[in-house]
Amino acid sequence: MSHTPLTREQMAWRAAQDLPEGAYVNLGIGIPTLAASYVPHGREVIFHSENGILGLGPKPEPGKEDPYMVDAGKNKTTLVTGGCFVHHADAFLMIRGGHIDVSLLGAFEVSEKGDLANWTTEDPQFPPGVGGAMDLAAGAKAVRVIMEHTHKSGSPRILKHCTYPLTAPGCVKRIYSNLAVIDVTPQGLFVLEMVPGLTLEQLQELTEPKLQLANSWQALAPPTARAA
Repeated sequence: MSHTPLTREQMAWRAAQDLPEGAYVNLGIGIPTLAASYVPHGREVIFHSENGILGLGPKPEPGKEDPYMVDAGKNKTTLVTGGCFVHHADAFLMIRGGHIDVSLLGAFEVSEKGDLANWTTEDPQFPPGVGGAMDLAAGAKAVRVIMEHTHKSGSPRILKHCTYPLTAPGCVKRIYSNLAVIDVTPQGLFVLEMVPGLTLEQLQELTEPKLQLANSWQALAPPTARAA
């Protein structure tokens, strides 16, 4: 393989770079929760966790974990200065009231129209739980997905039509994969960035819908130090 896919941490790093100053951002379970550790220095982003945290901080330093301080994925986390705890219902009122600027979610599949499938694979061994995903998909001002570009078998996860039950239709506006950054637009899927050594033709082979290369596309090369 002539290209190196991003690690989970590098994917989270890339998504964090696009979070604007002063934004209220919900971090979904999985890779998105890692993004709290990678906001550029000096930029204030207020992270929201559906289990009742406003002002979620980066992951704690080894040995300084608080067993009572966890995010929506039950990972140990921290609270920034000025952060607060709220009732679970109030955390959802913030989502349903349209107060969340960006929702970073994981996904099983995303369609070329931005349909999101991230709550069940219909596998009887893994009972489904939609959690707050449908609220976030409908209530956040912008929905962005962080996901592996393909299944472990190599088959595409970015599809013309999702095969799993939808969480919400037409909600995803940007996809951060371990190979590329892709915008979902009414004119189709546009590749903004690709990992070095990967061609559009190679990426297309791993993607079911037609891809278009953005005029201002560039290499997707996060700091290697961020992979640790």
